[in-house]
Amino acid sequence: MTALHRSQERRQAQEPAAEVEVMLDEGNNVPQAVVSARDLAVELGGRTIWHSATFTIEAGEFITIVGPNGAGKSTLLRMLLGLLPNSRGQIQILGRQPQRGNSSIGYVPQRRTLDPDLSVCGRDFVLLGLDGHKWGFPLPFVSRRIQKQRAQDAIDAVGATTYADRPVGKLSGGEQQRLLLAQALLGQPKLLLLDEPLASLDLKSQHTIAQLVAQVAHERGITVMLVAHDVNPLLPFTNRVVYVARGQVEIGKSDEIITSENLSRLYDTPIEVARDSQGRILVFGLDNSISYAINA
Repeated sequence: MTALHRSQERRQAQEPAAEVEVMLDEGNNVPQAVVSARDLAVELGGRTIWHSATFTIEAGEFITIVGPNGAGKSTLLRMLLGLLPNSRGQIQILGRQPQRGNSSIGYVPQRRTLDPDLSVCGRDFVLLGLDGHKWGFPLPFVSRRIQKQRAQDAIDAVGATTYADRPVGKLSGGEQQRLLLAQALLGQPKLLLLDEPLASLDLKSQHTIAQLVAQVAHERGITVMLVAHDVNPLLPFTNRVVYVARGQVEIGKSDEIITSENLSRLYDTPIEVARDSQGRILVFGLDNSISYAINA
């Protein structure tokens, strides 16, 4: 092994900083936005999904993306991943145009039901994120030893050590979700995108996973953008909400965006928003398209 490779391995094996890294715009000495969008629009099959989206996501923010099914929440993630071009406007990720295989982005896709007979152990399942068999990318100049150490560090970070050697098909939904999160951490990302990681989990597991994502993001200085049906399990950790509905994208604090006045305007129909004694958001509409806790 050359001295260059040994030096690269030592540098790549270092633990990430616990504090949020402040990225500076070159030459200007001002903080650089993790995501910056201006007058953004996207079309699929000749139909505009949403348009005129202008927003900025700063380093270290926890952003929850909500809205009804089919509104384009997952479409936004695909655009950030470089899998879908924008039809109008501008978007930048860490000061650059979106591109496939960006190692600065970690991605947890919508969880599908894993075959109960799937015998691959959790540790090897996590490593698939580096080998490229799942969402992931091979890392240059990283030996197998370093890859295994990174996988172990990620497994430890998400609290999956006790079952990392068990078959993933035999694990619970929450345990599988922890391993998917560990996969996404292998590239030591600056931005973490999660597509409905709380879906199909019970209420206790939803809170546990939401808290875990927030904790890991804080410890590693990662910005989070998480798609969810129900904003309530995420309220204690969410800095701002992106609401996608009826061709529009709005961003702000939850108590600014999820209000009776704003949702009534957005849906062009009377909507009532209330909070219960525990601070949970309840949304009442005239039909079943909008229901308790934005669970549409």
